[in-house]
Amino acid sequence: MNDYSDALNYLYTQLPMFQRTGPAAYKHTLGNSLRLDEIYNHPHRQFRSIHVAGTNGKGSVSHMLAAILQSAGYRTGLYTSPHLKDFRERIRINGEMIAESYIAQWVRDFRRINQTEKLEPSFFELTVAMAFDYFAEQQVDMAVVEVGLGGSLDSTNIITPLLSVITNISYDHTALLGETLPLIAGEKAGIIKSGVPVVISQRQPEVEQVFIQKAAEEKAPLWFASDEYQVGYSLLGIDGRQVLHLNEGNPSGYHALVTDLAGIYQRQNVPGVLKGVDLLRSAGLAISADAVNAGLADVKGLTGLLGRWQVLGANPRIVCDTGHNEDGIRMVVEQLSQTAFKRLHIVIGVVSDKDPAKVLALLPRDAHYYFCKADIPRALDENQLQSRAAEAGLRGNVYPTVKEAFEAAKAAADPEDMIFVGGSTFVVAEIL
Repeated sequence: MNDYSDALNYLYTQLPMFQRTGPAAYKHTLGNSLRLDEIYNHPHRQFRSIHVAGTNGKGSVSHMLAAILQSAGYRTGLYTSPHLKDFRERIRINGEMIAESYIAQWVRDFRRINQTEKLEPSFFELTVAMAFDYFAEQQVDMAVVEVGLGGSLDSTNIITPLLSVITNISYDHTALLGETLPLIAGEKAGIIKSGVPVVISQRQPEVEQVFIQKAAEEKAPLWFASDEYQVGYSLLGIDGRQVLHLNEGNPSGYHALVTDLAGIYQRQNVPGVLKGVDLLRSAGLAISADAVNAGLADVKGLTGLLGRWQVLGANPRIVCDTGHNEDGIRMVVEQLSQTAFKRLHIVIGVVSDKDPAKVLALLPRDAHYYFCKADIPRALDENQLQSRAAEAGLRGNVYPTVKEAFEAAKAAADPEDMIFVGGSTFVVAEIL
């Protein structure tokens, strides 16, 4: 290995990568993660952490918590996945991405070590090990660690955090996590550790007993954030920021909070963040109301978050969003219904290892669709997508690439129209 490009080539092509190849890259054991942790002298024990799992919202919650901690003056590591534009998005400290030179050196050292170890780690296992080693070396005060997939067997689940947070539970990756919401919740509940406080963002009747039982087994204090914090309604300002109006009598006395994250689904995420902050304060962290306000108001600026109801252009209005499963698309459709436009153009692509029927059934029939295929092996063929969409009453043309679909939508749209890009994280990544 002699430079960053060679390191990325090794990570992308020599290691199984779930984002590109799907379930074949998923490991049903923490064996490699535990061994990597030993090799690097248990780096996660050298910093405090917050662990965030869930189906939808875990990325937003992770970034919001990181922004608040940064605003409170803490040197904050942030590990998230997947990345959209740059691999280095996955590993940040105070919003700054890990250096290319560090990655190149780290991968070079690992390959030397592995000549003896002969491990066969996945892409995700190795990037988690890299992140933890980096956070330890850089002496972060706190690291916010987002689960990649599931919880119980996720590579991040070797940590014992100061706080665990679990967001919305909905259907996604059912082939790996289970076909029912309680089964999926059971996998997410795997991050609950003995004695570690856990916040569940929403009290969902279908799954609340899963968390109650697991927390009781682990003697972990449990809170449902939506019992204490509710966002009654939200308004989107002309500056693109969202004002969230909270219930009276909430524990911290908040009335209205402003965030630069415009997606209405943040109404479901903010309660978990606020309750998490309450518990961090109880653990001795100095997080003022001003830090909460400042962090929420500038999440994107402080952390570099991309792809959450992100406005890319005006006249026509162009928006992308990484929501890709049933609940995520339902929230996107709700927000589209509250947005003014003359005609709606939707650039969409999906992955092949998930049945798209439920997602397609939610999408508006009066939009014009541009069916495309992201440049990854997992992507569903654009012609097959068009055929499946027709069964749901959706009509449009096919394009072999995301770029061609996007350019066609821009050429067809009038200034008063709207273009939405989504269906898959990978489609959004190519647009960005």
